[in-house]
Amino acid sequence: MHTILPTHHSPPTVVQQILFLLVAALGIGLFAWQVRKIRANILKGKDRVMGGPISERINKTLLVAFGQQKMFKRITPALLHLVVYVGFLVINIEVIEIMIDGIFGTHRALSFMGPVYDVLMATNEILGALVIATVVALWWRRNRSQPVRRFTGVEMRAWPRLDANVILYVEVILMAALFTMNTADLKLHQLEGVDLPGSFPISSLLVGLFPENAGALHVLERVGWWLHILGILAFLNYLPSSKHFHIIMAFPNVYYTRLVPQGQFSNVDSITHEVKAMMDPSYQVPAGPVDADGNPVVQRFGAKDADDLSWLNLLNAYSCTECGRCTSVCPANITGKLLSPRKIIMDTRDRIEEKYESPLIFKPNKYNGEIGAESEDGSLVRGKVTPEELWACTTCNACVEACPVNINPLDSIIEMRRYLVLEESAAPHSLNVMFSNIENNGAPWAFSPSDRFNWADELYVAEKQSVATA
Repeated sequence: MHTILPTHHSPPTVVQQILFLLVAALGIGLFAWQVRKIRANILKGKDRVMGGPISERINKTLLVAFGQQKMFKRITPALLHLVVYVGFLVINIEVIEIMIDGIFGTHRALSFMGPVYDVLMATNEILGALVIATVVALWWRRNRSQPVRRFTGVEMRAWPRLDANVILYVEVILMAALFTMNTADLKLHQLEGVDLPGSFPISSLLVGLFPENAGALHVLERVGWWLHILGILAFLNYLPSSKHFHIIMAFPNVYYTRLVPQGQFSNVDSITHEVKAMMDPSYQVPAGPVDADGNPVVQRFGAKDADDLSWLNLLNAYSCTECGRCTSVCPANITGKLLSPRKIIMDTRDRIEEKYESPLIFKPNKYNGEIGAESEDGSLVRGKVTPEELWACTTCNACVEACPVNINPLDSIIEMRRYLVLEESAAPHSLNVMFSNIENNGAPWAFSPSDRFNWADELYVAEKQSVATA
């Protein structure tokens, strides 16, 4: 049985219930509409078969996504992030209660849980206070006079910088609304001599700041209640346009992590078939794909544009936290070269949204609504990512190892390099020399195959002379 509240603190009216249902339906529906756009963009990528045992994928998801395993390579940001992460998970239990109250017209619907409810509310309040303190610390780290180097870079333009701060401000507003609701509710019950279900250690310290008027307290409680749930719904619809979409996307992204060794590159199937046919004349090359009319589909080697990448690469792009850990450990970037793995991922996401659909509600389409249109100047390679960036990569996998949500920038870089080499023959001079040597000499070196063992003969002669001298 729910506690029967005093007259001044009546449950939401039928009008409020109807209004809440409309607002909740609009917020959730709008979020689903944006997610549908993102899903459609990801599926524009080429198919990729994901093998490996499901148990290993679940284990990675639990450790890396839920357990924040890779975050703890840097203890200070890891602890700060952990507080916000745990706070986000636990405080959302109170959001469930608000949703129930809004739909059914109840008040503190979960209070039937008794002592469990007391612990839950106390935990929520303590975590809420810790979240505010942590957000202040995170804001200071990001915006102080000498910010952390990984928060800077050519890709961290006005919007990425603002986006990183907006979420911090929103979190403070949500926590302030939560404390306003709880404190006003607590003081209202104190004034009317009724115990409020739950334990509120932080709100108990704030009751002295609130007015003694019951009507004003009721208004403040309703303002806090509505501001909190409206903030949650607004935040939900802000996520798809923000780097903070990783809150959701990190879990499927980690689940679909490639389970092959990180240094293992994929082969181009069509080239593999041709080589097998050259080595074995009896080998039958499988028929290539055809379109709806039965005409052969011309396949591109590598990736010129974002939709030439696999759906996993595009999933990576939407999972990026823009934290900069990949770029901060990239040896090319550290030594002053143009390559930034974070920029590669951000450019991929920006390009797929330019070419197809953007989750932003009021963002115009650069391609004037022509889905699938392609601009020679606007493609991913050269349009956003320069060859100089791609060839600066040492393929060391440092970026892959550093990413807290298992994004693989190297996979996208290799595919764009393949396009430059196989479609445009635009490899750097040093690589072209190597290719010529392999073609002419069967090895990367500019020596005839007949001279390949001369070094051993020279070494043998030198050792004999050394022995004779001794």
